[in-house]
This record gives sequence, structure tokens and C-alpha cells, in this order.
Amino acid sequence: MAEEKSAENVVFVGIKPVMNYVLAVITQFNEGAGEVILKARGKAISRAVDAAEIVRKRFLQGVSVSNITIGTEEVQGERGATNVSTIEIALKR
Repeated sequence: MAEEKSAENVVFVGIKPVMNYVLAVITQFNEGAGEVILKARGKAISRAVDAAEIVRKRFLQGVSVSNITIGTEEVQGERGATNVSTIEIALKR
């Protein structure tokens, strides 16, 4: 998944460095968003957690985790259907 911002303040976490996603979240909050959601799946889940923690502890002290949602998506690949874990971390100011 690539980084993307939408009307609902969602940042999709992928293979870029963690600080890219931290900057995306900080930008959303600075533009007036009350809540920003980090979405990731598969190996990018740890990167999303890292980004959320860096935002909370180093950059924006008033931000807290309001909700965490985990799940599984079925993805079609070369070898058929595969289950991939997903996470959504909602950060609220």
C-alpha cells in the first residue's frame, strides 16, 4: 500500500521509511484534522505502530490512540487466495 490522504484523514502505510508516515500524520493534524487513521496490512503493521508511537511520544504530546481495529483480508496472489492481517490505528487530538 502507498501513502495516501483522503477526505477522511487516512494515511496508508507501506514500504516507505517510518518518518514519511509520521510527517503525513503531523501534516494532517496541522491542517486541522481532529482524528487521523493509520492503515496497514501485512509486514507494514509494525511500521504503522512505530509511526503512531513516534507521533504520540516525540512530536505531538496531546495526541492519543482512540481506537485500534485488527482484521484479516483475503488477497488473491499467484498461488491462490492468501489471508493478510490488517490494522487501523485511530489517533485523536
